[in-house]
Amino acid sequence: MGFPQSMVHSTIRTIARLAAAALVVACGAGALAQSSINDVLKQGGGAEWRDGFDTASGGAATVRTSTPILSPVIVEKLQAAIAQYTAIVTRGGWPQVPTAKPLRLGVRDPAVVVLRQRLTISGDLNATNGVPEVFDTYVDEGVKRFQARHGIQSDGVVGQSTFAALNVPANVRLAQLATNLTRLKMLTSKLPARFVAVNIPAATVEAVEGGVVVSRHIAVVGKVDRPSPLVNSKITEINFHPYWTVPASIIKKDLIPLIQQDPNYLTEYRIRIYDQKGNELNPAKINWNSDEATRYQFRQDPFEENSLGTVKINFPSPQGVYMHDTPHKGLFVDDARFDSSGCVRVQNIRELIVWLLKDTPGWTRDKIDAELRGNDRHDVKLPSPVALFWTYITAWAATDGVVNFREDIYNLDGLEAYTASAVPAQPL
Repeated sequence: MGFPQSMVHSTIRTIARLAAAALVVACGAGALAQSSINDVLKQGGGAEWRDGFDTASGGAATVRTSTPILSPVIVEKLQAAIAQYTAIVTRGGWPQVPTAKPLRLGVRDPAVVVLRQRLTISGDLNATNGVPEVFDTYVDEGVKRFQARHGIQSDGVVGQSTFAALNVPANVRLAQLATNLTRLKMLTSKLPARFVAVNIPAATVEAVEGGVVVSRHIAVVGKVDRPSPLVNSKITEINFHPYWTVPASIIKKDLIPLIQQDPNYLTEYRIRIYDQKGNELNPAKINWNSDEATRYQFRQDPFEENSLGTVKINFPSPQGVYMHDTPHKGLFVDDARFDSSGCVRVQNIRELIVWLLKDTPGWTRDKIDAELRGNDRHDVKLPSPVALFWTYITAWAATDGVVNFREDIYNLDGLEAYTASAVPAQPL
């Protein structure tokens, strides 16, 4: 199912707003401001399979557990987390950390005293000896722990994104946990033995079999104004070296303006134009200053810079979305990986393809590797379609009890009322 149109056109809802703090969060703003077609076609990155296919990883700490987020075990852990955060709220929550300047190892500042209190209350820092105003190694480790469980790069530096996450009031976090408990109960009520799950706010993908995560992948998902939809479907086909048919929205918003600036754009990126009868058209004979081009189909040939990379994962969906590789691996290292036009780009997609095709006769790992290194188009039907869920989980607890939060990037948690009523605790 898709998201409401009013949400699609809303401005980005950052964690800073939930914190009700006068802090402008720039997390990912540069990437989100770029045109999608320019992102897809002009970003640098390792296009060669052997050079860059599997090397990129996310900036935030990797989750190291074999238990999938869509699991009854996680539901139980989330219920325990709700009890933990209820107690925190009952005791008055946590203080707002002053945001006047970044905090890092070695800094001496009164704000560090408040930071220590904040991290101690949420369980990220044990009460320690030392000078309260000094950002020492204990505080550094506490900050890194906090960053890891909030999907922020674990560098120990308290900057805009970390301040914003720290200053979300405790009652807002409690409401977020409760909202996601409802979602997880619904999603885990009847799970198949084998499935792929995308968690949109975390921008991650899990391949699950027998209740165990077989592989976990960093992803790039939809922008706020072009969100990835919720999906409940089945993966039916793998396309090696696919064509990319440019979506109508990208043609109008992005592609036509770029062609107006650079008439050779289509030739450079091997994009062909077809009319409604399938006849290929000469770009030089199209009036690019009118809406004529919006009536045509634009299709990119398979090659090393194809926007879908070397492979595409197909499944039925009303929105026509899909999952795919990308020649631009640099996007996977960002914390805020909300940069597509709705589809999901998958890091280390080879491992996912190997798992999806493991029951397909003739499609061994060696065969798949050879196929990906080659140039020929092949479409492979899965003999048994694999269940697929694109979900929206912004809070969960891992099997070790660590509570994780992600930004409500599409503003679906409905937390504004809790934010408005929040009264932050005062520093001790």
